[in-house]
Amino acid sequence: MTATAPAPISPTTTKRVLLAAPRGYCAGVDRAVVAVEKALETYGAPVYVRKEIVHNKHVVETLRDRGAIFVNETDEVPEGARLVFSAHGVSPAVRESAAARSLDTIDATCPLVTKVHKEAVRFAKDDYDILLIGHTGHEEVEGTAGEAPDHVQVVNSPDEVDQVQVRDPQKIVWISQTTLSVDETMETVRRLRDRFPELQDPPSDDICYATQNRQVAVKKLAPECDVVIVVGSANSSNSVRLVEVALQAGARTSYRVDRAAEIDPSWLDGATTVGVTSGASVPEILVQDVIDYLDGRGFADVQEVRTATEDLMFSLPRELARGLKAAGHEEKRPRRGARTALPVEPA
Repeated sequence: MTATAPAPISPTTTKRVLLAAPRGYCAGVDRAVVAVEKALETYGAPVYVRKEIVHNKHVVETLRDRGAIFVNETDEVPEGARLVFSAHGVSPAVRESAAARSLDTIDATCPLVTKVHKEAVRFAKDDYDILLIGHTGHEEVEGTAGEAPDHVQVVNSPDEVDQVQVRDPQKIVWISQTTLSVDETMETVRRLRDRFPELQDPPSDDICYATQNRQVAVKKLAPECDVVIVVGSANSSNSVRLVEVALQAGARTSYRVDRAAEIDPSWLDGATTVGVTSGASVPEILVQDVIDYLDGRGFADVQEVRTATEDLMFSLPRELARGLKAAGHEEKRPRRGARTALPVEPA
């Protein structure tokens, strides 16, 4: 992944679209979706998936049509069946439950989420109080907190900082959900540090590169926009944050839609510049449908606003790589978009 000096946005008197880049699928989402696709190709339907593999309606509906069965908990899966863990990760208790039912699991947890899990385990082992900045009830937060339930407390927003209680103010650390607003997270950290000056930082950024890149791109185009349309599902944390970021960065209005059909034509009344972006779990086809919709309403001038170039690739889950090898299937696949191939972990 490389930073890119953004080109100046060209002024225009005609209707135009400013298209954010990067946008859409990140490496972790790509890996998780392909894991389910490859499992269906290799083993046949059904393949069970705990929770939504990623937070996008279109992706989930497409995989369901191909034979994936989405469940909330492991006890809904027949004993001995194949189960994929979603990109958001699971707690040790979920893994133990799956093992007790002899489920053949494929772990599609995003490696960047796994990194946060390992941080929680390490800090708990050293008996730190761990302040997990994130949203209560989100699968990623549940999985991370489950790694060290006696040491982790969730801080949902800056406004909750005053309620935080710790055993030893000299021995606390913060970590975070990977899909948060960077600015809001830093404000939460600032308030925590005001209360607890010895608060320690995680070893590296927990908010993932894709979340940060998409927010930076939106900040670049938003001041020029009458409307910013974010493509993404309501339960996609990073998509919801993009709407907030667009408004905070100067867009007059911003809306989230799952697909072009949800756009209200009245949103475009009087608009000359529309920004478009998408969350990290959104396939590009949904963005192109929005571009086509806007083109049909006179927004034919499309300018890409690029602030970074992403080339990160993650290996397919090890369990799946072994299965592909045993089945004699090709272990590499073309990546979506401009990327070439996704390596798999060795068996």
